[in-house]
Amino acid sequence: MKIVTWNINGVRARIGNLTHWLTESAPDIVCLQEIKTVDEQFPRAEIEALGYNVETNGQKSFNGVAILSKLPFDEVNRGLPGDDADDHARFIEGVFSTDQGALRVVSLYLPNGNPIDDERKFPYKLAWMARLERWAQERLRLEEALVLAGDYNVIPEPADARFPENWLGDALFQPQTRQAFRRLKNLGFTEAVRSVTDSPGVYTFWDYQAGAWQKNNGIRIDHLLLSPEAANRFASASVEKHVRAWEKPSDHVPVAIELSLQPA
Repeated sequence: MKIVTWNINGVRARIGNLTHWLTESAPDIVCLQEIKTVDEQFPRAEIEALGYNVETNGQKSFNGVAILSKLPFDEVNRGLPGDDADDHARFIEGVFSTDQGALRVVSLYLPNGNPIDDERKFPYKLAWMARLERWAQERLRLEEALVLAGDYNVIPEPADARFPENWLGDALFQPQTRQAFRRLKNLGFTEAVRSVTDSPGVYTFWDYQAGAWQKNNGIRIDHLLLSPEAANRFASASVEKHVRAWEKPSDHVPVAIELSLQPA
């Protein structure tokens, strides 16, 4: 079973790229971030025509997450618990039946957090990560295959940036940010890409500015975390880097894993 995360950076602006990629890559489950549209305006017809079920948690003009799945949804949950005042559309969970029991897949879009001296943005990022950690701790008690997939807006280690020194003042690379990511992983998750390679130069995001893509001036901020039950079925991970070279690309590329699971 192929599960992919991709920050699409505006689904309506890139629906052509998305449908082309869905046909080319043939994923079973896709987690999208930054769909930047309300649920009613999501281009579901084009995606459903390719055999996918669609569930969204949208928001006008920014944020927004979705899950596309060839498997039927058994359950859908929207919004990260823990803060009733938080109206950002950054979290959606889908539950699916497989030959090995339940599979839970989350598409998440963590807050950027910049600038770090803003009295709201960086504290909101850290608070959101703490909420995610508490939620994940509860879900792990179910002892099910769980995949937390998305744009974490976290550069975990210096090797995850072409020029880490350029990110020292950025919320994505702050010690508190990286520590929060480690705490989440240390609950028992396997970070898929780094479980198959420790090589530098593995990136998932290249800015539109200053020829970052052409110079390979990238960072790795899109991650898939696997619960022990999912990690036991983990077969491979890959970054579909070529998509960044397409016309009108997102500044992120798809990151894929394969799990040894079959639909029930």
